[in-house]
Amino acid sequence: MDRDTDRYRLLTRRAAVLGGLKLAGLSALVGRLYYLQVVESARFTMLAEENRISLRLVAPSRGTIVDRFGAPLAVNQQNYRVVVVSERTRNIQDTLDKISKIVPLTDGDRRRVMRELHRKRRFVPVTVRENLTWEQVATIEMNTPDLPGVAIEVGEIRHYPEAEATAHILGYVGAVSEAELNGDPVLSLPGFRIGKAGMEKYHEKALRGTAGTSQLEVNAVGRVIRELSRDEGQPGREVQLTIDIGLQKFVQQRLAQEVSASAVVMDVHTGGIYALCSHPSYDPNQFTMGISAELWEELLSNQATPLNNKAVAGQYPPGSTFKPVVALAALESGLISRNHSVFCPGHMDLGDHRFHCWKKGGHGTVDVVGALRHSCDVWFYDVSRRIGIDRIAEMANRFDMGQLTGLDLPHERPGLIPSIDWKKGALGKPWAQGETLIAAIGQGYVLSTPMQLVAMTARLANGGFAVKPHLTKQIKALSGEQTSWPPIGVKKENLDLVLRGLYEVTNAPNGTAYKSRITEPGYEMAGKTGSAQVRRITMAERSTGVKKNEDLPWRERDHALFISYAPVSSPRYACAVFVEHGGGGSTAAAPIARDILLECQKRDPGRAAVAESAPPPPPPGGTRG
Repeated sequence: MDRDTDRYRLLTRRAAVLGGLKLAGLSALVGRLYYLQVVESARFTMLAEENRISLRLVAPSRGTIVDRFGAPLAVNQQNYRVVVVSERTRNIQDTLDKISKIVPLTDGDRRRVMRELHRKRRFVPVTVRENLTWEQVATIEMNTPDLPGVAIEVGEIRHYPEAEATAHILGYVGAVSEAELNGDPVLSLPGFRIGKAGMEKYHEKALRGTAGTSQLEVNAVGRVIRELSRDEGQPGREVQLTIDIGLQKFVQQRLAQEVSASAVVMDVHTGGIYALCSHPSYDPNQFTMGISAELWEELLSNQATPLNNKAVAGQYPPGSTFKPVVALAALESGLISRNHSVFCPGHMDLGDHRFHCWKKGGHGTVDVVGALRHSCDVWFYDVSRRIGIDRIAEMANRFDMGQLTGLDLPHERPGLIPSIDWKKGALGKPWAQGETLIAAIGQGYVLSTPMQLVAMTARLANGGFAVKPHLTKQIKALSGEQTSWPPIGVKKENLDLVLRGLYEVTNAPNGTAYKSRITEPGYEMAGKTGSAQVRRITMAERSTGVKKNEDLPWRERDHALFISYAPVSSPRYACAVFVEHGGGGSTAAAPIARDILLECQKRDPGRAAVAESAPPPPPPGGTRG
C-alpha cells in the first residue's frame, strides 16, 4: 500500500513538472505571437507591402524653349518605339527577322538587343528601335498576332522645329554618360536624356523638372501585375529666349551664301540677343535620334567647322573694327586733342621697320573722324605710339574685350587683348613698340569673338553704358531681363566724335562702306569695316603688287568684318558680321550687315522690350563738311 502511494506521488510530481514546462512553452509561444502580431504589426505590414509594391520613378516631361514671342524652338514629341519581351517569344532571332521587314535593323541594332536580353530578366521589355513612323507603328500593330512578345510603347523625344537655324543656340540632348551620373536617380532611367550643348545644357536644371513615381504591384520574381497609383511629378519650366526666330532664320539664310560666317544682332539697351547665327550649321534632331558614324565624320572633317559656334567661340583678329576703341583710348588719355591730325603717305617708319597703310598712296591729312571714315592705318599707328599698348588694353577691357562677356551660353571664349604684363607673363618676352602699332589696327596678338564685337558696338551706340549680352528673356515663374547698366566712364564729347566717324563710314560718299549704306529714310545705319590679314605680305610681293583676295586660296584670304548699329537717329540694334576668309569688310561683310539691320528694323523685335536704361546719345548729325 505504501509502495503504491509512493509511486502515485512520484507520477504526480512528474506530471506537474511536465505540465508546467508545457504551460511555460505555451505561454512563450502565445507571447511571441502577441509580439509579432500586435506589437510589431505595423512593421511587418510595411515589409509585406514592400514585397508586394514596387515604387518606380517616372521621367518628368522636359520643359519647352520658346522665342521672345512664344514661338516654339524646342518641344517634346511622341516617340513610338518597338519593344520585345523574350519570355513571350519562341525564337528571338526569328522575331527580329520579322520586325526587320517592317523596321530596318542594322547588325548593331541586333547585337545591342541580344546584349540587353542576356543582361535583363526575361519578362523585362527591351527596346528594339525608337522613333518609328506612324506607318511603321500601324504595320506592327496589324501584325501583332504574328509577332509574339512584340509591343509598341510611347514616350517623348526632343524635337527642334527650326533645326539648323537654332542649332548653335539650343544645342541638343543626349543619353546620360557614366561621367554625368551625379546621384540623381532620374539620370539612371532607361532612355533619359539631358542637355549636351547650348541652352539645353545651360538651363538643364530648369528644363529637367522633378521625377514622378509609379506604384506597381509585382509578384515574387518582380513581374508587374498592375499599376496601383501614378504621380507624374513636375514638368520642366518653360524657358523664353530673347531670340526673334523670324529674324534668326533670315540671318541664317543670309549667311548661307558664304562658305563660313557668323553674325549677332543685339539690343543696345537691354542686351537681349535677337539673332545669333553661325554658318554652316547642323541639324540637332540628328543627335537626338542618334547620329550615324558617317555623318559624324562628315561634320568633323568639314573645313568650315559646322559644329563650332563661331559667334561665341571663334577667336579672330578684329582688324579695323577695333579702331573705334583705339580712337577713344587716345582721346580719353588727354595726349591728343580732338583735332589731332596726321599726314598719311601710305606708310609709317619706326626704326628699321616700315608699317604700311592699306591704301598704297595714302590718305593725306586726316583727323579722328577722317581716320575712321577712311580706316587710315597711319593715323592709328601714330596715336598708338603716343599712348602705348596698356592704355589701349585698358579701354578695350571697358568694352568687355579680352574677357568673357558673361553670355548665358556654354563654351564662350575670351579673346585676347595684349598688354606689357601679359606678354611678359605669357611669353616671357618684353613688349616691342612695333607690336603696339600692329595691335592698334586689330592685328597681331589681338583676338576677339563676334559676340565681343557686337557688345562693344552696343556700348558705343547706347552712350557708353556697360550693357551685357544675354539670351534668356525669362524662365517661367522666375525673374526676367535686366534693363539698366552702369556707365563705362568715357566723356560724351569723345564718344560723340567717334560716333560721327562711324556715321561717315556708311553715309559719307568717301566712306569705306558707303556702297552698303541703308538708303531708306529713318533706317540709316552707322558702322565700321574691318579686314584681318591671315598671311604675311613680303616686300617682294609689295613691290610687284599685292595679290588680290580672289586670286588666293580660300584659307589665305583676309577675314571680312563689319560692326554697325541702327537707326542712327535713335540707336536700338547693334550688329556684328564676320565672314571667314571673305576678303574685304566693305565688300563681303558690310552688305550682309546692311540686309540684317534693315530686316531687323522692319521687324522691330525690340518693340516689346522694356528699356529703362539711360537714354541714347543724340544723333551725330549730318556728314562732315
